[in-house]
Amino acid sequence: MRKKYICTTAIISLLLGLFAGCGTGSAPISKSGFYFDTIISITLYGSKEEAYIDECFDIAKDCEQLFSNTIADSDISKINKAAGKNAVKVNPKTLELIQKGINYGKISDGYFDITIGNLSGLWNISDISKNLKSDDNETDKSQIPSDNKIIEILPHVDYKNVEIKGDSVMLTDPNAMIDLGGIAKGYIADLMKEHLVEKGVGSAIINLGGNVVTIGRKTDGNDFKVGIQKPFDQSGTYAVAIPASDKSVVTSGIYERYFRVDNKIYHHILDVKTGYPVENNLYSVTIISDKSVDGDALSTTCFCLGLEKGMKLIEKTNNLEAIFVDSDMNIHPSSGIKDHIIK
Repeated sequence: MRKKYICTTAIISLLLGLFAGCGTGSAPISKSGFYFDTIISITLYGSKEEAYIDECFDIAKDCEQLFSNTIADSDISKINKAAGKNAVKVNPKTLELIQKGINYGKISDGYFDITIGNLSGLWNISDISKNLKSDDNETDKSQIPSDNKIIEILPHVDYKNVEIKGDSVMLTDPNAMIDLGGIAKGYIADLMKEHLVEKGVGSAIINLGGNVVTIGRKTDGNDFKVGIQKPFDQSGTYAVAIPASDKSVVTSGIYERYFRVDNKIYHHILDVKTGYPVENNLYSVTIISDKSVDGDALSTTCFCLGLEKGMKLIEKTNNLEAIFVDSDMNIHPSSGIKDHIIK
């Protein structure tokens, strides 16, 4: 799945450092794989069933075949290619994920929007930043889309143009394009956790390119600790760490995929109201939640809303915490996590 970490995502899209010593008991089992343009890793503690990890990778592969907008015969590609001419019958997982995306469009007042595909494709920030060779990601003005192109695409970014009838989905606007990159990894991580729990796994870490999900605690009974990377720090230094047992930790930050023009940063978190990267003096937002799909959507939503409005949303929502990092590297935790931060 070609990842576009945008204001509909990921995208989390922060590299999270893990501090999760195995404690007592047998040595952990860990394997990595490459799916949806991301390295994912799963570590089991107190279990020797390597097959469980392979089964999780099968889940990732199956979901990629459904959700990717770059795989020609995926559900999402079929919907986009239909261009509003007809409805497309989709897999129940695809239907569920699209429904969740629409719901977060409503909750976020449209800041999270799964029809951002054409806008994120226009900017193409992920590919541009990946191919830049300079350390500061500096490039030229030719990489910035024209105002006219953005104005042309922007009216077609509207989650309300996604129509669901039974088990079928249709775009009512032929110029709209669905991209589930901002929510898919969280959904898949939740499926993996559910599978491992059903298999009796009591202690594990799932890391889908920054979407970190923990199962239980370490085998010594202590909490896992998840480190949140210091923005723009190439050494992988973490700004803070937090305890996270049976929790999801997802971050959206501007420093993983970006380029600079005349020393100005153009990053992957796009404001669907303006068509340009969000400018609000934030570097990252981390969401701590029970479900990773919620963390995926809310990390980008809260980033787009900004510190004040984003924090208000978190404080009024049950079972959610957040950590905002501003452009001065100040840490702003929500009330329920502030006393548990490890510096």
